[in-house]
Amino acid sequence: MNENDGKEFAELGVKQWLIKQLFTLGIRAPTPIQKGCIAQILGGHDCIGAAKTGSGKTFAFALPILQHLAEDPYGIFALVLTPTHELAYQIADQFQILGQQLKLRVCIVTGGTDQLEESLKLAKRPHIVVAMPGRLADHITGCNTFSLKKIKYLVLDEADRLFSESFQGDLETIFEALPQKRQNLLFSATITDAVRECKPLPLNNDKLITWSESDPQLTVTTLDQRYVVCPAYARDVYLVQTLRKYRETKASSHVIVFTDTKKECQVLSMMLNAIGMDNVCLHGFMRQKERASALSQFRSNLKCTLIATNVAARGLDIPSVDLVVNHKLPLEPREYIHRVGRTARAGRSGMAVSLITPYDILRLGEIEEQIKTKLSDYIPTDRVMPLSDIAFRYDLASKPIEPVGIWV
Repeated sequence: MNENDGKEFAELGVKQWLIKQLFTLGIRAPTPIQKGCIAQILGGHDCIGAAKTGSGKTFAFALPILQHLAEDPYGIFALVLTPTHELAYQIADQFQILGQQLKLRVCIVTGGTDQLEESLKLAKRPHIVVAMPGRLADHITGCNTFSLKKIKYLVLDEADRLFSESFQGDLETIFEALPQKRQNLLFSATITDAVRECKPLPLNNDKLITWSESDPQLTVTTLDQRYVVCPAYARDVYLVQTLRKYRETKASSHVIVFTDTKKECQVLSMMLNAIGMDNVCLHGFMRQKERASALSQFRSNLKCTLIATNVAARGLDIPSVDLVVNHKLPLEPREYIHRVGRTARAGRSGMAVSLITPYDILRLGEIEEQIKTKLSDYIPTDRVMPLSDIAFRYDLASKPIEPVGIWV
């Protein structure tokens, strides 16, 4: 490192040992959200941060937390709440990498493992607890052997999702177990009115900063966003054709296909495997070990296609993802933003293709209005139908049955 290396981080108040750690990760300059939030968090402010997916939100709160922890290391110092298992493990990994010099102890509390084992880890007073609200609330109301009364930081990652009705009761239980004096840090790519008002979590208005990008476009400019118009009954055939067309130019590319329901996810994965398109799937009906295995195979290039529900739509950072396909448009425009944010991250390019029927035109318009971007054709209709492919009909329970027609 020369004298100018890390200058921008140093100007934000980041200590040299953390800057060196960032350099080992190839990070030499802060992103806009890091510039807007790190110094303020170090100064003791509560923070609401909104930025496009892949913009470095995790390090925007992890760096200040680790710097303060180094001054007086004790457990439990910070609590990070997330809506999904996969995001919890990713955040924990990023804390571990940044905090290597501190011999950081991180505990993940998400369920899917033995609750007694989690309790024993919490009893050892780790520095950072990364948790899903439901499982942590179970520990608090049960026979808990730990205390959250001395935490300095509460982080809500993907705050808009955490403030949904499904997490409300669990959050109330957790907030009652926390000290009144603490810093509250809320981050997401989409900040809703519920987050801004933050009724379940009163913020320190005298020391509150709200940072969001000035760019009204909610998706990055390096993301090429397209659509394919198809009849509803032939959606799967058009999906196969879309994947084949894309792999003609990028054979080894990594692709995530998003579906709406767990059953659709499983059946679609089976269908693609049956026609020779190797893939793994990820959804909420799977055991935690199976989910971790699927994600590991996808990250490590053993499988190049991941079929997933919205459990993979939030926060996951897999740099090799080149294409995101929406098998169906999500009901909420903000979920579209999170889904397509799995590609074109940190300045890289990527593509998102959505399969739409004539009944989806209004929903597509709502998405375009929200993201301030117009989607364009990927495969013109007159070029799809002449291409031969087999349309399979599948038993919803398990196995594919006989082909029911050939599109020509």
